[in-house]
Amino acid sequence: MTRRGLFLPPFDVLADPALLAQVAAEAEAAGWDGVFVWDHLLYADPVREIADPWICCAAIAVATSRIEFGPMVTPLARRRPQVLARQAATLDRLSGGRLVLGFGLGDDGRVGELSRFGEETDAKVRAAQLDEGLAVLRALLSGDPVDHDGPHVPARGVTFSPGSTRPGGIPFWIGGRWPNRPPLRRAARHQGAFVISVETPEDLAGARAVVAAARAADDVGMDGYDLVVQLGPGDDPAPWAAAGATWVLTQLGPYHLDLDEVRRVVHAGP
Repeated sequence: MTRRGLFLPPFDVLADPALLAQVAAEAEAAGWDGVFVWDHLLYADPVREIADPWICCAAIAVATSRIEFGPMVTPLARRRPQVLARQAATLDRLSGGRLVLGFGLGDDGRVGELSRFGEETDAKVRAAQLDEGLAVLRALLSGDPVDHDGPHVPARGVTFSPGSTRPGGIPFWIGGRWPNRPPLRRAARHQGAFVISVETPEDLAGARAVVAAARAADDVGMDGYDLVVQLGPGDDPAPWAAAGATWVLTQLGPYHLDLDEVRRVVHAGP
């Protein structure tokens, strides 16, 4: 069964975490399965106001009881995995195990979102930081002892408690732009792929084939694996579900967000 979620930027009118949490509660009542928020520090004009996704997620966790939620996607290279592990475990407990974590490389965009703050801009270096950070984050969330001394993310002789409360651990969805295959092969090692910039269901089927081949090489099937795509309001999810999507997210914004229009889409349900 394909699940349906909302993909909301916490920008401008939705930059108020209390309001965003209220919208999430309305989405839950309308039958949506998830609400996922963007993670940005800067964005292109005309966006002006931007809220922190982690505080927004905490507000959503408190305001809802059923839907899944999380940041989608977080450039892990610009965050400290040990701090994020504490945040994630706390959110997981606060929500009763409904948190999903989305990760990706991130990019500088048109606004210098990385370079203005002295962050790493070389994509290969960020990829290495991402892979190592994901491994350390998963280990810390397990609650088991961690002794890692890698080049980017040391974690020497530590044990974090509490770990994640969700059975099987918090799912990691890895974002990547189609037809770029390395992010999909990275995603195959985790619990889901958030496939960005797919123009047709056939493209999504191609992305699924890349993931499936990578998982098969590790003797792992696709059962329980999430393939996630975002569409616009009014787009028919059926062809995408037929192509293998397990989650179809309806994207609103990012520009000129209108609260009445957001609520119209939310209240219409999936």
